[in-house]
Amino acid sequence: QVQLVESGGGLVQAGDSLRLSCAASGRTFSRYAMGWFRQAPGKEREFVAVISWSGGNTYYADSAKGRFTISRDNAKNTVYLQMNSLKPEDTAVYYCAVRDSIVLVTNANKYDYWGRGTQVTVSS
Repeated sequence: QVQLVESGGGLVQAGDSLRLSCAASGRTFSRYAMGWFRQAPGKEREFVAVISWSGGNTYYADSAKGRFTISRDNAKNTVYLQMNSLKPEDTAVYYCAVRDSIVLVTNANKYDYWGRGTQVTVSS
């Protein structure tokens, strides 16, 4: 089993920044991708960003490109999501997830473990 704990969410104003963190513990995979997803009220969970084990490969949703940056510190088993220029439409619960594979995917159904999420609220 892998436990994922997100932190760093909060209430901010449009244009502000936040950095989310996701700490992983438990079973460690030799190679795994870590991703961020979000779910707004009344909407389906959507992909935000994903990063490879080495950190050398990343992929972003169009809504995140140019504003969000995903990174990881494998020594700390932690993945980060730096979010800049936040907009009200970024308001959602943000989840991190682990995929036991080197292949980067955007489909939430392909991820093996999930955290409980952290709330991000952006006021206009």
